[in-house]
Amino acid sequence: MDLYIPIIVLGVLAFAFAGGSVAMAALTGPKRWNRARLDAYECGIEPTPQPVGGGRFPIKYYLTAMLFIVFDIEIIFLYPWAVAFDRMGLFGLVEMVLFIVTVLVAYAYIWRRGGLEWD
Repeated sequence: MDLYIPIIVLGVLAFAFAGGSVAMAALTGPKRWNRARLDAYECGIEPTPQPVGGGRFPIKYYLTAMLFIVFDIEIIFLYPWAVAFDRMGLFGLVEMVLFIVTVLVAYAYIWRRGGLEWD
């Protein structure tokens, strides 16, 4: 159980910091509400009217999100591989080359289909 004490202490500190930040923002923040403050933030652009049930987003938003996730997962797998590269030897190198080739095939597919172009 002694090994878990630092993790528990770190978790308690994280929750205390998050809760304290929210509480301090509520206590010290401005209390005056006006129409401009209650409007949606649109970077200075007048908000466009939305249909009642919400609008349809272009599929390009979802493709970009999936592309981001693919490359995020690639980084998640590359970091531990780089740390343990010496111990894995040739097997680790071949496995990572195969992994990067499959990710590059996905990247080439998206590039050829125009997924990286914003029209």
